Amino acid sequence: GYGDSPPLETVVTAQGRVAFLDRVLQELGMRRPVLVSPSMSGRFSLPFLLEQGDRLSGFVPIAPVGTKDYTAEQYQRVQTPTLILYGDRDTGLAPQALQNLQHLPEHHEVILPGAGHACYLDKPEDFHRALLGFLRQLK
Repeated sequence: GYGDSPPLETVVTAQGRVAFLDRVLQELGMRRPVLVSPSMSGRFSLPFLLEQGDRLSGFVPIAPVGTKDYTAEQYQRVQTPTLILYGDRDTGLAPQALQNLQHLPEHHEVILPGAGHACYLDKPEDFHRALLGFLRQLK
């Protein structure tokens, strides 16, 4: 809903969003998935990563919202392999997200030239190449 979805009481808090995402992963029977998180999904993925990152094989944030809600120390405790991916034309959210996400100790960065905020739509081949390269290196 691009942030315009009606609020649900179960996901108003970060803890509620963690529980929601946990339930989704359980219902889908996913074990140690790679969580790909563009933009607004950061409200769900970031608290999950910080609380239950050990349940993920990898994390791929794409200029997610909410990165400023957490401290460098919280990010530094996460050991989940992370691919920070963004377009160089995303001059709004990407720089702020990058500044915060760079505190993740197990991260790599890929900048997609000529791509905006939705870099996966602007440069799908480059996006998929970077994503598949990251997935291949995971244990």
